[in-house]
Amino acid sequence: MTGSRPHVVCITRWREHYAAFERYLDHVGNAVTYVVSPIAAESVPGLAADTRVVPATDDLPAIRAAVQELAQQYGPPGAVIALKEDDLLVGAALREEWGCPGPRIADVLPFRDKYVMSQAVAAAGLPIEPFALAPSVDAVADFGAAHGWPVVVKPRAGSASEGVTRVDGPGQLPGLTLPADALVQSFNPHHVYHVDGLWDPQSGGLRWWRAARYLNTCLAFRSGSYLGSVEEDDPALNAAIAEAAERYLAVLSRSPTVVHLEMFVDEDRRQCVFLEVGARVGGGETPFLWREVHGYDLIEQATLIQCGRRPRPPVGLDGLDDLDDADGLDGSDGPAARQPRGWHRPGGEVAGHLLIPSPVPPPARITAVTSMTGTLPGPYAEALPLPGDIVPLAPSFYEHVGGRFRFRGPSTAAVTDAILATAQRFEVHAVPIPKGRGNG
Repeated sequence: MTGSRPHVVCITRWREHYAAFERYLDHVGNAVTYVVSPIAAESVPGLAADTRVVPATDDLPAIRAAVQELAQQYGPPGAVIALKEDDLLVGAALREEWGCPGPRIADVLPFRDKYVMSQAVAAAGLPIEPFALAPSVDAVADFGAAHGWPVVVKPRAGSASEGVTRVDGPGQLPGLTLPADALVQSFNPHHVYHVDGLWDPQSGGLRWWRAARYLNTCLAFRSGSYLGSVEEDDPALNAAIAEAAERYLAVLSRSPTVVHLEMFVDEDRRQCVFLEVGARVGGGETPFLWREVHGYDLIEQATLIQCGRRPRPPVGLDGLDDLDDADGLDGSDGPAARQPRGWHRPGGEVAGHLLIPSPVPPPARITAVTSMTGTLPGPYAEALPLPGDIVPLAPSFYEHVGGRFRFRGPSTAAVTDAILATAQRFEVHAVPIPKGRGNG
């Protein structure tokens, strides 16, 4: 049996509503089916045509089997949407197999394979730290001897700093465990900034975008510390970051792409050095900050691109986009077509976010938590587990934590103060629970 409606497949591991699928896609005119991880099953929209639960959304054979089963009932998929970084290649492979529009493996690979992306940047003569493949500990030793210490060892296709290790010298090598397909790179001591937004070379390059500085590091967050991010309001520094970002992105993609680009920045000299880039919306609270503070839904744009559609510029400079009219997938703009009123450039209100890890490694049961909304300086929004809730050991690392907070304010300094004050005052307590229970 096959359906008469166009079939759209959404692959997701998110329980949180980072993506408003029910707003982006017409669930009445289309048969929208979902292939999800166990923890994401409860967040599937009520109008979904069907759902399949798989152990992991980056398991291509399992996803392929689920989509084949759905296709027998609802027809061949006309679009495949997979927005999480670890799922991008799965989505691209399925688009190739089913002849769907949207990014293919060749489009996604430079944004997933850190060796491929680094080679492209280096071949273009752009600033990047020395790097090499690390098939063995001896290779790391040779690299450190040639380029100096510290070095950073990381997987070629990792995310959220999983498997990343800083090696300060040869004395740490005897206990070093290498991830599969490891890459080694020289350590850069400068602050890491990230650029989030829409890269659209067909419409002039880096368009709707923001640059932000990490407070602490993603690697430190994996070790139990907080992770903050605050947007940059210095015009000269923003200009230097944007110029560098456009050079990097130009060698990686000729198609519209929602990007999360990271670089080391020497603020005094306004010099930027490439770190890595993903063809996806930034993690943490980034999707919410863009919708709530900047009035533009980057995940909507990523969804349009994966459907083979053109991304849309923002409606205006203030307030939320009107997303109530969902798109059809017949190649027309449908009832949600909007006329752009211009591209917003950096300026205006500054946004930031803060993530606090679970006080004990997941899975953990929360015993006490303190709300921070209403404190001054503090967040305008928060997402907290409640006492009794379980923080699962789930494959969406920045989603399931001890506390998530969103900030807005008139300046980088003001938002930074609020983030650091919240990180200092927030309290969350938890107890470990046996592994095998509370996992997602």
